[in-house]
Amino acid sequence: MTLAEEDLVASGGASERRATLTRLALVGTLAVALGLFAATIWRAFVTLPNYVVQADGSATITERGLTEIFASDAWFTACGAVVGLVLGLVVWKLLGSLGWLSAVIAVAAGLLSGAVCWQFGPLLGPGSFDERLAAARPGDLVPIAFELHAVSALAAWGFSAVTPILLGSALGPDESLPREPRRRRIPGLAPDDSETVDERGVATADDAVRPVP
Repeated sequence: MTLAEEDLVASGGASERRATLTRLALVGTLAVALGLFAATIWRAFVTLPNYVVQADGSATITERGLTEIFASDAWFTACGAVVGLVLGLVVWKLLGSLGWLSAVIAVAAGLLSGAVCWQFGPLLGPGSFDERLAAARPGDLVPIAFELHAVSALAAWGFSAVTPILLGSALGPDESLPREPRRRRIPGLAPDDSETVDERGVATADDAVRPVP
């Protein structure tokens, strides 16, 4: 290989790395943007139960309110399922050629988006529960804090993001298998007589050529 050819190969490798880094930055930016958007959807669908302040300064909540406390976790998981699928499809489209690394990138993107939603969502809530409870008067209704109670729900974002990668790898064509050569009919030959075109485009006869009687 000449020096010019080596420079050409090195330039091609550098261009490919820059393109990969650009796609990674695009996936990261999309993950953050979707996390912020999911936080607004998460907050919009969650109805916070209320504590009732009593005359003695204590606060009570109904049994139904207790069951609604974890509704925020359910909606957080639902948002993660949708956002994760979107990120997984984008990673498969842009970085699927990286092989198993694309699965790692998809999981990381899903977790990043979930972390952004987790941290930004409570900022849209009613604020600190302790401060609002301390300032409440008897008979006031004090909504609980808007937060994620089960951190394990964050795993749904990563699992959902890697699902399209796993399905695409399992159901897509296996690039490692050799492709069968294409067969081309030659006018004037019998149906069983044909020639094989190899990967270089060179035609070779399979058997002896027999003219059509």
